[in-house]
Amino acid sequence: MTVPIDRPATAGTPSRAFPLGLSDARITGNSHDGGDDGEAAELVNVAVYAPGVDELEIHFQPPGQAWQRARLYDYTEGVHHGIVNGLVPGSRYGFRDTGHADVRGTISDEYRLLLDPYGRAIDDDGGRLTSVRVTNGFEWGPDTRLYTPWRDTVIYEAHVKGQSMLHPDIPEEFRGTYAGLAHPVMIEHLLSLGITAVQLLPVHYHLDERHLQNLGLTNYWGYNTIGYFAPHTAYATRTAQEAGAQAVQDEFKGMVKLLHAAGLEVILDVVYNHTAEAGKEERALSFRGLGDEQYYRHGDDGNYFDTTGCGNTLDFNEPRVIQLALDSLRHWVEEFHIDGFRFDLTVAMCRDEEHRFTPKHPFLIAAGADQALHGIKLIAEPWDIGPNGWQTGQFPPGWADWNDRFRDAVRDFWIADRGAIDGGGQGGPVGRLAAALAGSADVFAGSGRTSLASINYVTAHDGFTLTDLVSYNSKHNEANGEDNRDGTDDNRSHNHGIEGQTLDAAVLDRRERTSRNVLATLLLSLGVPMITAGDEIGRTQWGNNNVYCQDNELAWLDWRLDDRKRRMLQNTRALTQARRDFLAHQPHDYPSRDDSSYLLWFNAAGKPMAVDEWTDPGNRVVQLLLGSPDGVLDGLMVINGGESDTKIFLPSAKALQAAGMKCSFEQDYLLRFSTATGPVTGQSAGAPAAGGEPDVVPANSIHVYRAR
Repeated sequence: MTVPIDRPATAGTPSRAFPLGLSDARITGNSHDGGDDGEAAELVNVAVYAPGVDELEIHFQPPGQAWQRARLYDYTEGVHHGIVNGLVPGSRYGFRDTGHADVRGTISDEYRLLLDPYGRAIDDDGGRLTSVRVTNGFEWGPDTRLYTPWRDTVIYEAHVKGQSMLHPDIPEEFRGTYAGLAHPVMIEHLLSLGITAVQLLPVHYHLDERHLQNLGLTNYWGYNTIGYFAPHTAYATRTAQEAGAQAVQDEFKGMVKLLHAAGLEVILDVVYNHTAEAGKEERALSFRGLGDEQYYRHGDDGNYFDTTGCGNTLDFNEPRVIQLALDSLRHWVEEFHIDGFRFDLTVAMCRDEEHRFTPKHPFLIAAGADQALHGIKLIAEPWDIGPNGWQTGQFPPGWADWNDRFRDAVRDFWIADRGAIDGGGQGGPVGRLAAALAGSADVFAGSGRTSLASINYVTAHDGFTLTDLVSYNSKHNEANGEDNRDGTDDNRSHNHGIEGQTLDAAVLDRRERTSRNVLATLLLSLGVPMITAGDEIGRTQWGNNNVYCQDNELAWLDWRLDDRKRRMLQNTRALTQARRDFLAHQPHDYPSRDDSSYLLWFNAAGKPMAVDEWTDPGNRVVQLLLGSPDGVLDGLMVINGGESDTKIFLPSAKALQAAGMKCSFEQDYLLRFSTATGPVTGQSAGAPAAGGEPDVVPANSIHVYRAR
């Protein structure tokens, strides 16, 4: 039963059309719902942008009480607002359009309440979704954002649940939760890898699509948001879930606090391009019921203009949609101390009224000018599925891009070309790989950015794991219920002779070496490397390259390590350490200024690369020397992508001078790592070799030297 509430007697306390959502009615400016100590207001200002609604009610249920309702009598430029008494913390609430016959009446059908777009928490009571009022109080102590320079950043892309769900050293009650991700065992693992930032797959409150429900599956990845201010409840511990929305929020904040204390930034993967309301045939959950024409992008025919493939696309040409995203970002930065964001399908957010992408879109301008977002890492997934949807390198200064060109170049050279060579064919030249090693500087120069804007990756949540890239020629997605039609066919993979799992030691050895080549290229290239969770321990998805709907052992990390997986972990640690050593003497804006750093390229003979050598498919050898104009050398990579061992000559002082570096004496080169064997330490390292001296680099391998 619903208890109706008439216009409240709140003389002297007029309602406001701002801030949107719930706020303390006693404050006359922008405010949060509760002070720093979490004190809740007795009178609550309620404001919701709902231009598609003539009359709007809020229905709410304080803990342990009956449902109540109040009309939001005031209306300002599309915002319904009013003062409500009794909407205490822990109350469930939602909105109802009383201007439509199909939703008139009492609260007998709470299933049809519309969620608050600014709701800080969401409750699911058997399929009945309601917003929940929470306050912002939390004891942060000295915690603050870390502002790790891009030059020093190493990103680790992880799923909150999958990361710890199977970890035997984490207590069972913490596995698969926010608390589990911040457990000392997990933090120690991340620090030992040299990780500086954990990038989490979506943690905003999300829903499962209807077709997945019909298949008995769920949206494991979470790219189906319905609450941009609410953490996903299912990732909290059972104890926090039972305690309520406030405890879930506090567990999330506790995770951030512990990760920060360990020196780890937290980056959120966010999905502002579409909502979980899907196509128009699905029922309204929030935005569609409040203002379908304003929230969503439409074509000339009145139907949704969808560039996401998810049924709808939010219309970022509407100021209130831009405000929604910016307010959400500020909320996570200010209230949850988040350090950065990776924006899913960013191009869909940055199309103009003619549906064309523009790097001068108002959202990009506003985000760059927003004081709360200064210093926050902003990462674009620079594509969508619409016309001219690939825009890598086109975003403005202040943004970094996921660099798919780096991904494809590295996969081609080390994996697809290896398949061609093993099959009796020929691989490609080194030129394209060299561009990737240089952080794709040519790709970003046109936008006024450098290789520090390049998020380098070879694998991500979407696609094959590193182990599967070298173990499968084709995807195997039968478990997804779509007859293996889903997922990309453009994998650029190579199974090294046997499809899938095998005990053949020779095949496994070849796969290991290729994996080490890929990791070495990723971690020693300019730009910002991103490791996909589990690649460091040889995680497999058994050939499934689209585990978005697999909330099970297929997608979770398996922490049972055999000798090969331990070697992979050791190699990853060694390579991140080599990266730190190579960059130690570089300025933090490296390599953003031409006069502050050098990349010098040499051929197998130790001479500067000639123009025709870059494009010669018969040449798969190149030496890359990282240094600075004053003659300080940091490291040397020698790449041999050919099928035979190759004798090379280390760059001499004369060669360095010919390349433009000040160098009056021979440099020493000490072998640190070989992808043919792994880390080179102790007596196995041997004596350093002087410039001009020869060395032999095994076929299909990389030598990494420390220059002295």
